[in-house]
Amino acid sequence: MNPNKALWEKGDFTRIAQAMRDSGEELVAKLGIVEGMKVLDLGCGDGTTAIPAAKRGADVLGVDIASNLVAAGNKRAQELELSSVRFQEGDASNLAGIADDSFDLVVSIFGAMFAPRPFDVAKEMVRVAKPGGRIVMGNWIPGDPTLIAQVLKTSAAYAPPPPEGFISPVTWGVEANVIERFEGAGVPKDKVSFVRDTYFFNHPGSPSDLLRVFRTYYGPTMNAFEAAEKNGRAGDLQRELEALFNGHNKSSAPGVTSIPATFLRVTVEA
Repeated sequence: MNPNKALWEKGDFTRIAQAMRDSGEELVAKLGIVEGMKVLDLGCGDGTTAIPAAKRGADVLGVDIASNLVAAGNKRAQELELSSVRFQEGDASNLAGIADDSFDLVVSIFGAMFAPRPFDVAKEMVRVAKPGGRIVMGNWIPGDPTLIAQVLKTSAAYAPPPPEGFISPVTWGVEANVIERFEGAGVPKDKVSFVRDTYFFNHPGSPSDLLRVFRTYYGPTMNAFEAAEKNGRAGDLQRELEALFNGHNKSSAPGVTSIPATFLRVTVEA
């Protein structure tokens, strides 16, 4: 199986996405989506971005490599009686079957950054965007001190070494890399802009309980704990992540968690 597909079909990312709904709605509100706009959401998960976009009247296609997340997205759309959004399986680095110049907005929030072959990802996003359209990415930033960058960094320290030729997803959080990749797709540097933005992980439980959700359902964290258990280091990993989750919680309410995570918001004028 494709390793990227295996990673995101592992566990159940919908359980993580439940903590991301508020910020998903807030981000979509910033994107200038209007009724009738055609939107592609790459690495859509179960619709944290796609469903709010559809609620604003857009015609939305969500694409994800994980079949379980595609099924979950279609189920959410049906339950919400949203006929203007559909989800299908696909690879962000090879959008086979999607025509050129199809979408007013191509959006990928913490999605396409995890696909292999980043130069192909940029080319595909540019290919399917209409002339005059936009591409918006949300990418975690390497070395950033906030939650997800540190979860990924800590998990990687305990997990087995990646295969030869592996390109870290967080390289999408470096402005120079983003510019280089889109220049490779024919987009001039002055058509690419950046803003640092914040996503909140809101959970109706303690930080330790949110960590339990990550440990049980988030592929990268699951892999790290499996490796740590084999090496007798699971306790060390648990303590590191407990300190991270508790130390970054901004909620003053007991038994409630709200943890900010900084990301790089990229806008490309197609």
